[in-house]
Amino acid sequence: MRALRFSLQFILALVVLFSASCNSFDKIKKSSDVNFKLNKANEYYDKKNYSHANELYHDLLPVLRGTRNYEQLFYRYAYTFYYNKDYPTAALYFKNFTEYFPTSKDAEECEYMHALCLVKLAPKKNLDQTNTIKSMEALQAFINTHPQSNRVKEANQYIDDSRKKLEDKQADAALLYFNIGQFKAAYISYKDIINQYPESPLADFYQFMIVKSLYEYANVSYKEKQAERFISTLAAFKELKDTYPSSKFVKDGERYQLLANNSLKKIK
Repeated sequence: MRALRFSLQFILALVVLFSASCNSFDKIKKSSDVNFKLNKANEYYDKKNYSHANELYHDLLPVLRGTRNYEQLFYRYAYTFYYNKDYPTAALYFKNFTEYFPTSKDAEECEYMHALCLVKLAPKKNLDQTNTIKSMEALQAFINTHPQSNRVKEANQYIDDSRKKLEDKQADAALLYFNIGQFKAAYISYKDIINQYPESPLADFYQFMIVKSLYEYANVSYKEKQAERFISTLAAFKELKDTYPSSKFVKDGERYQLLANNSLKKIK
């Protein structure tokens, strides 16, 4: 019984505390004292209560436009969206900051944060990658504009990660084509991946899959087309062997070389 009474008292105390807090915030919001309101907004921000800080900054933004406090207010307002994980709005305000205050000491940081918000918005590889491409463009623009920035290394890493995600998405699509028997589409897709990502550590695997795709494509082709397609298979294997001589896939490719040669002998 005593434990129950204590629990009820504790809950009641929390309700009273929460209610007092809400009443206090409402009074601040309704206050016409701009300096008081700004100080409270900054207090909320410093205490990481970004939701309350955001509301107060929103009210103060039009009031303080053109004053000496406007730049810092705008800067912190952008960050309240970021910390509340509202990345689309944060990206907009960081971009606006760099346009409104191009000579600010925080302009470089906000330009980078705009790109970082776009990175945060980039989806998983199986979804549409429009935002991934936008984030890469923004990061590259930042690098070009601030080549000496200490953020360049991190920006390059985000670009590399994004390129890998785009590559993986294309590789998944190419493999799907192969698995459902669309061998010509698989060959074209793997060829595109190599052209776009020639430095990929998986480039030898992609070339091997071109060999496989061309062989299977030749196998299911009309007889009058088979010879030229088996010859294409042999040419693709030669490219695999010449370009990646130490690849583990050369040995696997030799099997398809043998199969293609045997098929050509039968045709002749």
